[in-house]
Amino acid sequence: MELKRVVVTGLGAITPVGNNVKATWDSLLKGVSGAGPITSFDTSKFKTHFACEVKDFDPNIHFDRKEARKLDRYAQFAVVAAKEAIEDSGLDNEATDRDRVGVIFSSGIGGIGTFEQEVGNYYQHEDMGPRINPFFIPKMISDIAAGHISIIYGFRGPNYGTVSACASSTNSVISAFDTIRLGKADAIVTGGAEAAITVSGVGGFNAMNALSTRNDSPETASRPFSASRDGFVMGEGGVCIVLEELEHALARGAKIYAEVIGGGASGDAYHLTASHPEGLGAKLVMRNALADAHITPDQIDYINVHGTSTPIGDISEVKAIKEVFGEDAYKLNISSTKSMTGHMLGAAGAIESIACILAVQNDIVPPTINHEPGDDDPEIDYNLNFTFNKAEKREVRAALSNTFGFGGHNACIIVKKFVE
Repeated sequence: MELKRVVVTGLGAITPVGNNVKATWDSLLKGVSGAGPITSFDTSKFKTHFACEVKDFDPNIHFDRKEARKLDRYAQFAVVAAKEAIEDSGLDNEATDRDRVGVIFSSGIGGIGTFEQEVGNYYQHEDMGPRINPFFIPKMISDIAAGHISIIYGFRGPNYGTVSACASSTNSVISAFDTIRLGKADAIVTGGAEAAITVSGVGGFNAMNALSTRNDSPETASRPFSASRDGFVMGEGGVCIVLEELEHALARGAKIYAEVIGGGASGDAYHLTASHPEGLGAKLVMRNALADAHITPDQIDYINVHGTSTPIGDISEVKAIKEVFGEDAYKLNISSTKSMTGHMLGAAGAIESIACILAVQNDIVPPTINHEPGDDDPEIDYNLNFTFNKAEKREVRAALSNTFGFGGHNACIIVKKFVE
């Protein structure tokens, strides 16, 4: 069968560097760090005292008080981002066949804040018997954001969540892309959300020694590809992308940001949390995505890397890029927007997909910030262009986004300029 073409017609985001897409993109181009002291709980007993939190978010602006209490913070982010993306796309109108619009939306961890609160309430009052909120399970589960978005807009197409740790939202985008190109839906609202900057979230990652402890300078703590990197910085937020079948989008006169042309997935089959030191899974996922897109490495101009600022992960990803792209690797722009947003976990792939979409649309690559002169790692090839510290204008015909998750889950998406 002939596969349908799939385009991007709507974007939405609430991130540590902006509470909508425009503000987020402007901050990424300016190299603004979203990191700062954690405000949501007392971190004095923790090794890490900072994260990339969403700023100035009041759920009561977006929801009535009763409704807000039914949604975990991660689901609130998801619904807010989806509202922006759906309004941007123009899909919420009477002419839309809602049986043909679906929602595939992810979270890596889900309602961890709700879990903490309800379990804490139980042990605080256990002498009085169970005091469990009836919304405990619906607030906590990681698929519920997709359910809320579907219910709000009446979208009755395919509806589910994907969970693959930090690769979750890239897998959601790929699933949405596949669903549309196979003709099973006209449009899919997709993306991811996360809100794990909590006692157990920070405490758990601290216990693994995964987080940066640069407490004296949070804004410079996420420093991918620098010798002094010491772990990732946690982020949070919600990100939404509306994908649509090309003819459906053209028929209703929708604006088109870019075209999605390929997606890939692979497994490291190596370690629960560490990437393969030679980047075996990373190499495979990029090759799979390129093959799916029917393009060659020389046609990619920008890679938004996983680039978490961890000692092992950054090195293995560079090795993989050099092997997959060969000499063409030196013609690429490479950047890690996690240096600004922090690691948004289950929402990381979606915000990094938006960075690729807007780089393709605007011919400009956002930077990797916080690299300082002399802070070079002997195991990293600095002849590659990591777009350090300043956005770079260039033609971006096609862009690739990598995301890798605990468990060895790897996902990769490719977007290109739309040409009718």
